[in-house]
Amino acid sequence: MTGAAGFIGSNLVKRLFSDVSGATIVGIDNMNDYYDVTLKEYRLKQLGDIVPEGTSWHFIKGDIADRATIDGIFAEFRPQVVVNLAAQAGVRYSITNPDAYIQSNLIGFYNILEACRNHPVEHLVYASSSSVYGSNKKVPYSTDDKVDNPVSLYAATKKSNELMAHAYSKLYNIPSTGLRFFTVYGPAGRPDMAYFGFTNKLRKGETIQIFNFGNCKRDFTYVDDIVEGVVRIMQGAPEKRQGDDGLPVPPYAVYNIGNNQPENLLTFVDILQQELIRAGVLPADYDFEAHKKLVPMQPGDVPVTYADTSALERDFGFKPSTSLRDGLRAFAEWYAEFYKN
Repeated sequence: MTGAAGFIGSNLVKRLFSDVSGATIVGIDNMNDYYDVTLKEYRLKQLGDIVPEGTSWHFIKGDIADRATIDGIFAEFRPQVVVNLAAQAGVRYSITNPDAYIQSNLIGFYNILEACRNHPVEHLVYASSSSVYGSNKKVPYSTDDKVDNPVSLYAATKKSNELMAHAYSKLYNIPSTGLRFFTVYGPAGRPDMAYFGFTNKLRKGETIQIFNFGNCKRDFTYVDDIVEGVVRIMQGAPEKRQGDDGLPVPPYAVYNIGNNQPENLLTFVDILQQELIRAGVLPADYDFEAHKKLVPMQPGDVPVTYADTSALERDFGFKPSTSLRDGLRAFAEWYAEFYKN
């Protein structure tokens, strides 16, 4: 598993510890400082404290853009299932730091694909993103929609991952599944995400900016729902079969994992502030109106994200369902405890 110290990656490892008896799980992460490394170290320590008896957990600090490192891991461990969650994330950061996206999201993913070709695997599962839909006017977003108009380099790299995986599935019969995640949030998440960044600023008495004058909608998806979807999909590799031409039909699939219920940003901020007060992160008399500023849309942003999850429901019998209030409550309680300590 790449990106094992990341938000989704660490939660997925935790889930596999409880679900899969006697597994060998190999995690890699470069532990870069895109956001506070303390959080990544905290997640890793949590994992180290709960490795079950009989499970073999190996963590390697390394970069998927380093071909020799990846080849060495595959040669030593011969993984059956590969989950690629390592990526340079963030839409706005891709405007100012494009090199990081080329290295991790393109070169790094190419190295994973080559390793899967040279050391055949049963299933490659990789993170794509709802960002590939760009400013698609049709909602909810379906995996059947054309996604040829990315509005950020980040989105372009994620669409490229899907194209690269399709080519390798066709050429080398590698079962691969791409997962388009929709605005993932929860405890110990990424500080660059709105809910976490807003909380940090409000706690310091700073003003938060709400883009598109509050007229954005996001399909917020709680991390446990994301992990549930990934675990199910890991076990359901696309079937290998021959086409009429005698060549392999690409064992390839793409799914949305989203809550299928977009929320207005102003509603989101209102629930967040209520839960931060409830958890004691902010005082009961906090003046939110004095710390909010409505501003125009930012480059690379889109007004709405909305996942059509019908394919996920049809093939895996699962649909994310955690309410925004329940998810933000879990985050607020974690935040209060983490920063108190």
